Amino acid sequence: MRIMENMIQTVAIERLVAHPDNPNRQSKVNFAKLVRNIERTGKYEPLIVRRHPKRKGYFQLINGHHRCKALEQLGHKQANAIVWDVDDEQTDILLATLNRLGGSNELSKKLALLRRLNENFKTKELAKLLPQTSKQIEQLVNLKVPAAPAITAGNFLNPLVFFVTDEQKRIIEDTLSLACPEQSRRVEDKNDKPKAVKRAAALVRIAQFFKEKGEFKNGQKKEVKQEATCGD
Repeated sequence: MRIMENMIQTVAIERLVAHPDNPNRQSKVNFAKLVRNIERTGKYEPLIVRRHPKRKGYFQLINGHHRCKALEQLGHKQANAIVWDVDDEQTDILLATLNRLGGSNELSKKLALLRRLNENFKTKELAKLLPQTSKQIEQLVNLKVPAAPAITAGNFLNPLVFFVTDEQKRIIEDTLSLACPEQSRRVEDKNDKPKAVKRAAALVRIAQFFKEKGEFKNGQKKEVKQEATCGD
């Protein structure tokens, strides 16, 4: 097949290989919606790929991992793709930018990408290329992800990372303490839940409280009288 740069062409799906450091993950619900939309309309954005650096005749996905998976699930043998001539460094930058728009980032791989890029780029230079600011990149590169608490099989914990000002942090901390007062106690029972679990539960309670408070039923606002409290 003759490869023409930056032009949409058809590529055999069996010759498309996912990038091992792709940080983007999509929920099962959103993936199912993606499959249904492609099945219903037959339309999708072309995949972005590059010639595979190690496997001759194959292509490595840069953007469109979920679309490729959806097409394969629907029985497609070929996919519309645009082939870009990019090296490993440029590919890392693209993985850290293009894939942000769909799904969510797997934190460990996102951090690995940023740290690898930070070895060759100054933080200020990276900030001109990536969605994050210089300060956010610096915080992410130095971020230490705590080990997830023990959980039951089938339940997976997802880290959430966002940046706030000192004043916003104070307000959040105060609100979490109100939603889950026992988290502020210095003495904890040996069988008590870890602080991170309590804070997560408190945050969910707050979110649920305001979600319910804003719900409308039969055109009228639903009134919620119970307080948002911490619980299992």
